[in-house]
Amino acid sequence: MTQTAVLAPARILPTIVFSQFAGTSLWFAGNAVLPELQASLGLQQGALGLLTSAVQFGFILGTLCFAFFSLADRVSPRLLFLLCALLGALANALILVSATSIAGVLLLRGLTGFLLAGIYPVGMKIAASWYSGNLGKAIGYLVGALVLGTAFPHLLRGLGAALPWQSMLLAISTLSAAGGLLMYLLVPDGPYLAKGAGFKVSNMLQVFRVREFRAAAFGYFGHMWELYTLWAFVPFILAYAYPEWQQGQLSIGSFKVIAAGAIGCVSGGYASQRWGSARVAFVQLLLSGLCCILSVWILQEPSLLLPFLLFWGVVVAGDSPQFSALTARTAPPQLVGTALTVVTSIGFAITIISIQLTGYLLTSLPVPAVFILLVFGPVMGLLSMGKLLQK
Repeated sequence: MTQTAVLAPARILPTIVFSQFAGTSLWFAGNAVLPELQASLGLQQGALGLLTSAVQFGFILGTLCFAFFSLADRVSPRLLFLLCALLGALANALILVSATSIAGVLLLRGLTGFLLAGIYPVGMKIAASWYSGNLGKAIGYLVGALVLGTAFPHLLRGLGAALPWQSMLLAISTLSAAGGLLMYLLVPDGPYLAKGAGFKVSNMLQVFRVREFRAAAFGYFGHMWELYTLWAFVPFILAYAYPEWQQGQLSIGSFKVIAAGAIGCVSGGYASQRWGSARVAFVQLLLSGLCCILSVWILQEPSLLLPFLLFWGVVVAGDSPQFSALTARTAPPQLVGTALTVVTSIGFAITIISIQLTGYLLTSLPVPAVFILLVFGPVMGLLSMGKLLQK
């Protein structure tokens, strides 16, 4: 029997988008106050990769835990989102009292990453429960909010360079808590929310039995090899190309490059309504792969670098919501939450390898020669998408 289409109330999408933006602002909060943490803890330059990877590692553990117990399919998604947003805000704020210990800071950043597992993929499931035919466009807005949330700490740092770093962390925690409350109060369970599956250890593996799902998942994995590594090292690239820039200029520049991805996400969402999610994801992944190759030359041309990075920022993130939409559409309906969570978990495990490898290579190779290696991710992703394009 065909399910009757339900028109979502006007408040639903803006609330989901804001809540996702607010919750994911926790992601790079540590990066935004890195200079102060380095001074407090006596950290070297390698702290950038260390702090970023701590969040990624925590996120992986969180998504694995959520997927193993099928929490996103067994617990009300809005309640799960609320709890994780509030606890993530608390973990972020506790850095204020642990900034004298590198172990304490890394533990709290890892815990924040763990709790982000109940924000990012769960937010996508909430969107999928309200938007069926327009899922590509809805998730385009949602991941665009994630991109802006990720970039927001850099903006806060750039505009408030004179503010105490403690105030910035508290502002981000307050924003996350507000987002969780709004999601719970204003977004009820959607009409397309399928009854969740019961707990089975095999749930995580069952989703990969679908051929189209595997194609979407491996496309996403290739995309993730590139995405967070570029985001993590944008401040490094700008400092390398523009040594005369002050900290505020570097932070604003980093915000612009990362936030540009929201343009790719939203415009790609609209384009998917005409050309389909698979084609839009393929084109954006192809363009970001070309940027990896061109980086060898353009990193040596400061006059071209900033426009180039802005374009790269648009396409490197623009395919992400379409891969999420493809994952949600091709997964078994009763396991959508588990599917989104386990695929996201594997994708972020890949980012740790990529970030750490890039950080190591930057100590032994010329900077312009390093970022071309990110092209291996887009190449793998493009090769995996053949079945989706044929369909």
